[in-house]
Amino acid sequence: MATPSSPRLLSSFLGDRLGVSSMPLHRWPSPGSRRAGYQATRTLCNLVDILFNRRGQSDKPGDNPRRLQPGKVSPRLSVPNHIQRPPYVNSRQIPGMSNGTEIHDERGIECMRASGKLAAQVLKFAGTLVKPGITTDEIDKAVHQMIVENGAYPSPLGYCGFPKSVCTSVNECICHGIPDSRPLEDGDIINIDVTVYLNGYHGDTSSTFLCGDVDDEAKKLVQVTRECLDKAISICAPGVEIKHIGRTIQDHADKFKFRVVRQFVGHGVGEVFHAEPAVLHFRNNERGRMTLNQTFTIEPMLTVGSINPIIWSDDWTAVTEDGSLSAQFEHTILIKEDGAEILTQC
Repeated sequence: MATPSSPRLLSSFLGDRLGVSSMPLHRWPSPGSRRAGYQATRTLCNLVDILFNRRGQSDKPGDNPRRLQPGKVSPRLSVPNHIQRPPYVNSRQIPGMSNGTEIHDERGIECMRASGKLAAQVLKFAGTLVKPGITTDEIDKAVHQMIVENGAYPSPLGYCGFPKSVCTSVNECICHGIPDSRPLEDGDIINIDVTVYLNGYHGDTSSTFLCGDVDDEAKKLVQVTRECLDKAISICAPGVEIKHIGRTIQDHADKFKFRVVRQFVGHGVGEVFHAEPAVLHFRNNERGRMTLNQTFTIEPMLTVGSINPIIWSDDWTAVTEDGSLSAQFEHTILIKEDGAEILTQC
């Protein structure tokens, strides 16, 4: 599950002047109000604040009959009491991005392998459900059931108020789509982002799936996005500068004239859902090197057109400004002496 750009990059993040869609809008609160403080804090906990009320012509629902529209969101699903919850669940304290990195001892590594394997198995199962006519809410319910049946907690559920157990991002949705009543249509693409919390550790992964008969441009976007992730993982090892991840991804995307989303980044993951480092997927000069036994996600998001996200009034759903397609792939990796171990594969 992606997090917005690192706080130290906040100025450039805001410089992109994110807008909100023509869906019903939240009114921005007055400075100093409780809601203003709450919204500002949420910037650090996987949300993009709605700071600029700009409505583009392409945001009008009538412009594109296939443009994604919100559906009905069903009530939050329950989790059995015996399942361990992350600290942020039912807490009044709003989680932020931890300043520390996730570096593990042998026990921690084994726990990360277990949570990563379960996340991968759940994602593989979720992919088998993708077909025209199924709703993203039905996918969420099936994913939720599989996670809890395996003694784990669906990490997104209740994270900063997120109402569902998985993120489902369809077509122009870049990330953080909330499962709802919209049925998938023939020709859609959908990213399913699964994170599980098992024995005190998070495993985080996502893939973009094809629904029915998908056109060649969408297929190519999905293929290149997956290749970007694979190439980025292949250069990871102790001592490697983290910025090389972004260069590797953007170099490959540029060859096919796809664009790399800048506002959402990979992150450290382990006992904490979102930790340092912020892993940028585009060329950058950020400092930092990979460390032995460190875990983090790489999760590039590529688009056919605009990389500027518009955030719906649910404070989560991020869609491309021009309605162009977006794809994403993600793995949690472990830095080992001889390279990177992909923890979220089965």
